Amino acid sequence: MTNLTSNPNTEELRAIALKHHLPPFTDHKQLAAEGGPRIITNADGCYLWDANGRRYLDGMAGLWCVNVGYGRKEIAEAAYKQMLELPYYNSFFKTATPPSVDLAKKVADLLPGHLNQIHFVGSGSEANDTIARLVRHYYNLIGKPQKKTFISRHNAYHGSTMASASFGGMAGMHAQGDLPLPGFVHVAQPYWYGEGGDLSPEEFGIKAAKSVEDKILELGADKVAAFIGEPVQGAGGVIIPPDTYWPEINRICKEHDILLIADEVICGFGRTGEWFGQQTLGINADIVPMAKGLSSGYLPVGAVAVSDDISKTLKDEGGEFAHGMTYSGHPVACAAALENLNIIERENLVGRVRDDTAAYFNQALASLNDLPLVGETRSLGLLGAIELVKDKATRTKFDPVGKVGGICRDKSFDAGLVMRACGDIMVLSPPLIITREQIDELVLLVREAVDKTMREIAA
Repeated sequence: MTNLTSNPNTEELRAIALKHHLPPFTDHKQLAAEGGPRIITNADGCYLWDANGRRYLDGMAGLWCVNVGYGRKEIAEAAYKQMLELPYYNSFFKTATPPSVDLAKKVADLLPGHLNQIHFVGSGSEANDTIARLVRHYYNLIGKPQKKTFISRHNAYHGSTMASASFGGMAGMHAQGDLPLPGFVHVAQPYWYGEGGDLSPEEFGIKAAKSVEDKILELGADKVAAFIGEPVQGAGGVIIPPDTYWPEINRICKEHDILLIADEVICGFGRTGEWFGQQTLGINADIVPMAKGLSSGYLPVGAVAVSDDISKTLKDEGGEFAHGMTYSGHPVACAAALENLNIIERENLVGRVRDDTAAYFNQALASLNDLPLVGETRSLGLLGAIELVKDKATRTKFDPVGKVGGICRDKSFDAGLVMRACGDIMVLSPPLIITREQIDELVLLVREAVDKTMREIAA
């Protein structure tokens, strides 16, 4: 696809957006000062075009989600066909539709063998909100109503509803919503580069996991319901745990009889080089929230997978679980997700990441370590991060955190690259279809953005 011609209505669209559209995760004062949002109009493969005809390499796959890339007619046709047959029906009150049943089986077949029942929602936030209610309901059913507290990690992101933001450990989100809600506590994240000090990664992995066990012992294992963690923290800055971390978390959860929730909203569906991050990192999960790559973002759909033990309890103990959403198991979203998973399988995108592009991506990012601002690069699968620091030798961060990252993000857009800033950590999550040549292009654009950032802060 060639560059599009400039849209004469661009400024009108920006003005209307300022007047009528209240966007998420936006500094509204700053947006108004800049005259409105960037208007994205077209996409194909790994590229986006704005209303002025400017092309961008999408280094974030939308929001970590467009795994199969843009412009997939097969998914559009699957959605269109389903809209003609059955555009909507709910899954309340003992009802299902063929796409929701087929997708539930498909997802269960891809997951580890003990995760066989799937509850559909509209997003990752809804998935984790569902889990908060489901886990407490489960413990009530088995006669342990005192097990109510959830343990998560500082700087974790698990969604934006009241419950899912409480699962998350982001102080800024908590401050705006009087969060976390009661029954949600947070412990250390496994962030070796930023918090490991003089410990080796292996030693720090054990220490970070021990913070979970210490909290269980402090609260009492009879009061703790579950521990939740992303296999790799995405919005926290692509925090890849040391190899010692997850095996120790598995041991702790089993030994203290608490459920382990592996949040696969970002890591799931090929992102780490396996179908799920828990397979890459050896996590023994009881509950798995997922979304994003489930449909590659083509339509909103998320899901919660539960273990056979939990689903057996729900069936054996009887009674209604009074929870659900109007669009749970939406037939069109499920049809789109099924075709998306078919594409991932047909084109062997998981194997392609695992056997080829993950290693190339890691090597390409590592080439940026010669830049004075870059303290560390890291990646797992097609998740990558570039730490921008004030002093490489001491790992000293900039103060205030986030200002330099914001500059670099803007320089990235100027260069024609979508790259996200999580504080001063620049993160990348390109479509799984990205080629080696496009990875080379991506890294050249990152280098340009970091170089320009360095010159601006020096000035």
